[in-house]
Amino acid sequence: MTAVPRTLLDLAAAVPFEWLEKMVERSEELRLFDLGAVEKLLARTVGHHGHKRLRRAISLYEPTSFTRSGLEKRFLKLCIEAELPQPHMNYVEHGFELDAYWPEHRFVVELDVFETHGTHAAFERDRKRQEDLLLVGIHMIRVTGPRLEREPEEVISRFARLLSEREPYRASSRPSGA
Repeated sequence: MTAVPRTLLDLAAAVPFEWLEKMVERSEELRLFDLGAVEKLLARTVGHHGHKRLRRAISLYEPTSFTRSGLEKRFLKLCIEAELPQPHMNYVEHGFELDAYWPEHRFVVELDVFETHGTHAAFERDRKRQEDLLLVGIHMIRVTGPRLEREPEEVISRFARLLSEREPYRASSRPSGA
């Protein structure tokens, strides 16, 4: 007998996506769906042909991300559509609220618009904040609202490449002083 998470993963590689969504829903109806078990399986099976599709199918079940703006909602939607891991939105780490954060990769995307960062003091504060995060091993890129609207495919493509180059975080790889 195969466990439900493994069955869903194997089927994700073979059936139309709509069927996969219905299977996930049916497992929930039967009270067999365990998000934690599915996520643990996905963590062990990166590279499996059904991995990305199952990750996308369970995105509805993952904790909702609190967004503060249309820009954050747009970025989150683009990540989901590109089948990228869903970020934690407005997540607090090391005393900083981060717009979009992937703790397993220690990677941040800050979504900027001039109206909220358009003073000299904010400009200076933002650069120091980026250095403070880098000192504890968290890398950040900045994406402006106009750029996300003008060239969403390029932004997501470049971001996906940068995220894929980040090794998953392990406690043993913690930077000194963190």
